[in-house]
Amino acid sequence: MKIRKEKLKTFVIDTNVFIHRPDALYSFRDSEIVIPVWVLEELDRLKNGPEERARNARSAIRIIDNLAKRGSLSQGVRIPDINSILRIELNYAEKTGFDLDLGRTDNKIILCAYALQNQGKNVFFVSKDINARVKAIAIGLHGVDYEKQKINIDALYSGFEEWEVNAEVFTQLEAEGVIAPEREFLDNQFVQVCVRGQKTFFLTRYSKSERTLKRLPPGSPLVTGIRPLNVRQQLAFDLLLDPAIQLVTLVGKAGTGKTLLAIAAGLSQVMEQKLYNRLLVSRPVIPMGKDIGYLPGGKDEKLANWMLPLFDNLDFLTSMGHSQNFKSADQLIKNKVIEIEALTFIRGRSLPKQFIIIDEAQNLSPHEVKTIVSRAGRDSKMVLTGDPYQIDNPYLDAGSNGLSYLVETFKGQSLFGHITLDKSERSPLAELAAELL
Repeated sequence: MKIRKEKLKTFVIDTNVFIHRPDALYSFRDSEIVIPVWVLEELDRLKNGPEERARNARSAIRIIDNLAKRGSLSQGVRIPDINSILRIELNYAEKTGFDLDLGRTDNKIILCAYALQNQGKNVFFVSKDINARVKAIAIGLHGVDYEKQKINIDALYSGFEEWEVNAEVFTQLEAEGVIAPEREFLDNQFVQVCVRGQKTFFLTRYSKSERTLKRLPPGSPLVTGIRPLNVRQQLAFDLLLDPAIQLVTLVGKAGTGKTLLAIAAGLSQVMEQKLYNRLLVSRPVIPMGKDIGYLPGGKDEKLANWMLPLFDNLDFLTSMGHSQNFKSADQLIKNKVIEIEALTFIRGRSLPKQFIIIDEAQNLSPHEVKTIVSRAGRDSKMVLTGDPYQIDNPYLDAGSNGLSYLVETFKGQSLFGHITLDKSERSPLAELAAELL
């Protein structure tokens, strides 16, 4: 099958796209894919080290090397799987009328795309770097984001829905605790059942296998000394305390209790119910993959500064536990009840029968989330928490981060549960700041 030249699009790929997703080449079907030689140079500079960025750079280089065996990259190599042509470009436009610093690699990559457009090609400059895209657009290029795995954040699955029923159905739910709705919901989706005009409601969770809505137990559970302060927190505990749900995502703005609820549920099931052997807690070191070896001390001392938010929650829970089992966070860590780990070291591990919490997961790419979730061993439970609107990774946004992608990809799976927490309980000031700033 030949590519028709009149419809051919030329995609010039920036380095950060390969760092975001090493196999990004295979996302561009029926097109010409151009990699400026300066992208290869940047990948070469980034390839050394154990961090995720270096691994992705090495993986991207290997993919390009395998394709190079098909022919000449300077002339173009056909990729049969996607009916596209891959080519390495060695030139860029030196005379453009634009005063761009040619000493900057980013500008050479952009001007490479500009030169191809001047040849009459239908060029799209693809980059995860917003500033690079803006510069490309400013000189007349089509600057686009790499949107593979990108979701519409405004339509992100919330895990919760209100549903109005007639009085007869409501009475049945009140009496029997379960109803078979005439419509379907997603597996493990929470449904607030009510009657129009009435304030009374019941919280239920949908079971796709049984095609029923089951009432949640009344009252607020006491977990490691704390109770849920609102409906959404109560629903979060329902997922966190259910061993059948092996993957939970909690999304919400600052102060909604995401991390606190997850750690409380984890401690309860590790220390009291003995469902898991250990509570493993981690969060990305931002920038993701940055080597923590430059900090003094051993691993625990190196991690201490990055993990302070987790220690704050642990200290609060141990003070609320009122039990000899919850004397201090340091004691729990010393007794191996809790393990604090850097995400850099999770790759390659198998984690059986552990309650695993990944905090600030919005700073992970979809590829990194796949790597982390696939570490879960038999009888383990994994919880990812984060705020998609509070991202420190420069190449991710609310719609392209791994947490948002995970929520949309896993919704409806029997092993998965999600709830979006919508009310800040930290303090009135924290809630106001989250809303206004």
